[in-house]
Amino acid sequence: MSQSGKNGLTYSDAGVDIDAGNLMVEKIKPAVRSTRRPGADGEIGGFGGLFDLKAAGFSDPVLVAANDGVGTKLKIAIDADRHDTVGIDLVAMCVNDLVVQGAEPLFFLDYFATGKLDPEQGAAIVEGIAEGCRQAGCALIGGETAEMPGMYSHGDYDLAGFAVGAAERGRLLPAGDIAEGDVILGLASSGVHSNGYSLVRRIVTLSGLAWDAAAPFDGGKSLGEALLTPTKIYVKPLLKAIRETGAIKALAHITGGGFPENIPRVLPKHLAAEIDLAAVRAPAVFSWLAKTGGVEATEMLRTFNCGVGMIAVVPEDKADAVAAVLAREGESVFRLGRMVARAEGAAGTIYKGTLAL
Repeated sequence: MSQSGKNGLTYSDAGVDIDAGNLMVEKIKPAVRSTRRPGADGEIGGFGGLFDLKAAGFSDPVLVAANDGVGTKLKIAIDADRHDTVGIDLVAMCVNDLVVQGAEPLFFLDYFATGKLDPEQGAAIVEGIAEGCRQAGCALIGGETAEMPGMYSHGDYDLAGFAVGAAERGRLLPAGDIAEGDVILGLASSGVHSNGYSLVRRIVTLSGLAWDAAAPFDGGKSLGEALLTPTKIYVKPLLKAIRETGAIKALAHITGGGFPENIPRVLPKHLAAEIDLAAVRAPAVFSWLAKTGGVEATEMLRTFNCGVGMIAVVPEDKADAVAAVLAREGESVFRLGRMVARAEGAAGTIYKGTLAL
């Protein structure tokens, strides 16, 4: 690049390409349009996204907001040069946190920051975000693309997401009537989801395998592809079960911290979740991670979902009905445990049986 005289510098010379940003906006417009839903039908490009709660069918709503990122799973996407699914993870991590409070996700905003904008890569990421929004039934009503040379190494990027949902007043979860003897249902995860990837990456380094090597736990995929399996979005099946049965008392999204950190967040202080580890069918990826990294079962349980991405607390006499609705909607559901009395100062999650890894 030539600079004529000391006043001849341009923004492009400094590493920021406005034309690339404009090109990316044009590329993503069809993906964004595909996420329209009642309440949101505007185009991107304004200074803010609009949403009409009345058009979405709410009369007296309480808004629920959540934000999250994808974490170091992004490093695998970057190193394996596969960018089309991390957007699903981004949406999943936010909307799964909304639905556990009984809220229907309404709209989503994303933040994408990179050192040098590649419009093709950026469009692939946003198309993944749009796919996640379609799965969750929420509209992608805006976002921010930031090109920041000097902040990120070449090829690196980061993602953050922000979602807003709503529930009619009085219908938020957890309900106040969780009782001893209530059943805990587990919903199967699709794999590692989006937590624990700093440990995953250390284990891959120990294994000596390249991202394009065959995954030892999934013969049909490369290691990178298998570890990038997107986080499951539980929104539509759970909303169906909440609305059809009225029997779900609490939900917990099993993210970083696993069972011991996430389940007690939705429980009253006098109750604990007794989890039968023998009921968990851990996908092969967890066995491979545990064996290759020499990771103890207790560490696995507090780092990863170990095969259970979501739990639901339901009355014993409604457990089969709730499980039937979830199964009909495509979920793999199983009885994971029950609510028991908790002594003062005791842990909110207790285990029986052993985890088959």
